[in-house]
Amino acid sequence: MKHTSFMSFAIAMFILWVCSARTYAQTSDTLRVNLNEVEQTFLEKNLLLLAQHYQVNADSALITQARLWDNPVLSTDQNVYANRRFFEHGVNPDGTPRGQFLVQVEQLIQLGGKRSKNVALAGTNATITYWQFIDLMRTLKLELRNNYYTLIQALNLSRLYAEEDGHLDQLVKGMQAQLQAGNIARKDLLRLQALQLTLHQKIADNHQQIEDLEASLRTLLQTGPQSVLIPSEQMNNKVVLPPLQDAMTTAIEYNPEYKIENYRLTGATQNLAVQKAMAVPDLTISPNFDQNSNYTPNYWGLGLSIPIPVFNRNQGNIKAAQFQIRSQQAVVDNKRIALQNNVAAAYNKLVAVQKMNADNQDVFYKDYDALYDNIVQSYKQRQLSLVEFIDYHQAYLDVMSQKSNLALQLQLAKEELNFQSGADLVK
Repeated sequence: MKHTSFMSFAIAMFILWVCSARTYAQTSDTLRVNLNEVEQTFLEKNLLLLAQHYQVNADSALITQARLWDNPVLSTDQNVYANRRFFEHGVNPDGTPRGQFLVQVEQLIQLGGKRSKNVALAGTNATITYWQFIDLMRTLKLELRNNYYTLIQALNLSRLYAEEDGHLDQLVKGMQAQLQAGNIARKDLLRLQALQLTLHQKIADNHQQIEDLEASLRTLLQTGPQSVLIPSEQMNNKVVLPPLQDAMTTAIEYNPEYKIENYRLTGATQNLAVQKAMAVPDLTISPNFDQNSNYTPNYWGLGLSIPIPVFNRNQGNIKAAQFQIRSQQAVVDNKRIALQNNVAAAYNKLVAVQKMNADNQDVFYKDYDALYDNIVQSYKQRQLSLVEFIDYHQAYLDVMSQKSNLALQLQLAKEELNFQSGADLVK
């Protein structure tokens, strides 16, 4: 009696949970979407992409800043108090100026091509920021697609579990009637109820996974918490594989991480050119007008000044820049080797999963599904024992779950190869 009461209570709680979930789904904003629609919404609304896009614009503005000349400096000096008078200006009786003021303009002229070299370096930094934007988009798109395909698999499992729960419901009701008629032992009913309770736990776990996937997709798509996304398509069990060499070539050309390290090497080389240019002294031109303090009134002059590179020729920064180039070259070489290995590993994984999703398995799954329907009917007609039915039931759930999981693994392996390649190499 205690076991029967527990089973009845557990089943009642599960039914209450299902009803609550269905009520929630009815009040939510259900969106049936395909992958293209999901990605379009993602590109338009994702705030992390928007933030990184603004950073690309910010670094592009620094190119304009690097092109600008230094501002001229205006200096003036005039007498404030002299001969018991404030701001004494004018002309003496003999025609000479009375009072004093000086005006000078200084303009720094950068030599050694500093401006052009800094413009090139700023351009490279902006390019790095752009590829960082591409890398962020690639990473988020991988998360988006993986969650989308995983959601399809979870919903497929949900339908599978719901169908099996319906079968078990019918069997439990039939056995309860048989128990009241005295045709079966109570232990058989409890065994079947325990089997259904185990299935209910799988349903609950799968529902939690669906909720987590929905939450992640809502964050990526910037939709409200009441939105429920339902994929309108199923996963393919076959993809068209390009040659491995094509995948390698595409990765070298488009992988953002590798591109970033290459541009950092370019930036290190440009920084060396900047540091060498910094060793070239800059020229300062200073035209000036002196009213009354020079050897002649109303003096016009031109000053030129340039540092003499005797002690500081920027030797330390030049040597540091040279070592930075060597360091970055090693990083690029390592990244290239790692990228080639990652592409090969992703490619081999996809080939292996593709073989496991061979077309001839579709016939097997179809026949196995028909076999299970016959098993259910045979058990209802008491042509099978409870132990045999439970074995078939568990095997059926395992096989059909494996079918759904293999389809998911194929899509995840495909997206991993696309991620490493930096392009949608495999559709």
